Amino acid sequence: LEQLVESGGGSVQSGGSLRLSCSASSYTYSSYCMGWFRQAPGKEREGLAAINNKYDRRYADFLKGRFTISKDNNKNPLYLRMNDLEPEDTATYYCAHGPYDRMCSLSSSQYNYWGQGTQVTVSS
Repeated sequence: LEQLVESGGGSVQSGGSLRLSCSASSYTYSSYCMGWFRQAPGKEREGLAAINNKYDRRYADFLKGRFTISKDNNKNPLYLRMNDLEPEDTATYYCAHGPYDRMCSLSSSQYNYWGQGTQVTVSS
């Protein structure tokens, strides 16, 4: 069984930074995508960033370069560095794992395994 566990969330003021981590117990796919998503109460889940086994990266445009996705060579752990945080970034953040098929999308439908989420709260 593949299990993903996020950590590193917390409460920060506007302009602060956090680094989230995601650890996996095993890996189902040889060619894969790892992604970060978030969801605030009452809102749809948003794809933030993705990285494949060749280290190709994709970001949501609305992040404006504030977030950076990275991973170790063994893809464990996965990281999301978040800078210049704003109250709009308040959400539960999830990491996910899925198969690679020509690209890594920011759509949750491509991902099969999900972590439990870690809460990020940004105050003004």
